[in-house]
Amino acid sequence: MDDTMASANALRIEDIAARFAMQAKGPPGGMRTVAAWLAERPEELAFHTVRGLAERLGCDPGSVMRCVRAAGFGGYAEARESVRNLLRLDYQGYRPRVEALRDIGGNRLLDVLQQAAGQNLDRVFSSPLRAEIEALAPDLLAARRVFCVGVRMAYALAHLFTYRGAIAHANIQPAPNQPGLILDQLIDTGPQDIVLVISFAHYSDETLRAARVARARKARVVAITDRADSPLAEGAWRVLRAPVEGPHVMHSLIGAATIIETLLELMLAQDPGAAERMEGFERSLLEFGAYAAAVPGAAVRRRPRRRG
Repeated sequence: MDDTMASANALRIEDIAARFAMQAKGPPGGMRTVAAWLAERPEELAFHTVRGLAERLGCDPGSVMRCVRAAGFGGYAEARESVRNLLRLDYQGYRPRVEALRDIGGNRLLDVLQQAAGQNLDRVFSSPLRAEIEALAPDLLAARRVFCVGVRMAYALAHLFTYRGAIAHANIQPAPNQPGLILDQLIDTGPQDIVLVISFAHYSDETLRAARVARARKARVVAITDRADSPLAEGAWRVLRAPVEGPHVMHSLIGAATIIETLLELMLAQDPGAAERMEGFERSLLEFGAYAAAVPGAAVRRRPRRRG
């Protein structure tokens, strides 16, 4: 094992984030801007050059270099390689996660799950993710059409977005539920459309293909995914990194579901026609007896039964 890998083994992503968080408390300036940004998403070090990161943050490259050295790295190349090694080491298959879950033990497991859920929710509503969610809502409303693609576990998230969204907003399209239908839907997209794609490690090939098709058609791709190095993030117009941490064998969906619910509520609040559309939908369901029990106080008309 070389020195770089040994150093990576001694660190965690959380440790690197903590180093930058300490710097973010320093005097205002470019270095503080870099530190505050990297404290929230240290994984981004793996995917940017010094100049690229400086341009993204609107500061000079010297501020980036000073920030990285103050965090204990000999230079930017060392910091980037350390983070890359950590990302490589982070992956675990299902079996080790099942065994780790079993090792926690029944007495502690509920407490650990509760803590993980709370932390994931807190991360959704912390900067910068909160601001990214808030900025996306008006773009979704203004798009000609909005599609959402997810398969396997992520299909539940795609269905949540499209079912709820289509009730209130005329531009939300139904979630395709078969690989062939995904392609059929997306080959007609264009620059005025937005395509949300949802997947977490392991990344679904169907969803990756959908993102490629949407990009080829010049549609704006919004990736809801778990990592900065997710293949869905490549070439995406926007990336919402859903917090998925926890002892779960498959990733926790609490963070991603909260992102989607928050987007939907923001869109409802900003769409002047949403209330009328939702009222009409609810009225139709009540009229035709879609619910087992009527809403208290609601006037319900059921279709008469046929005689004979």
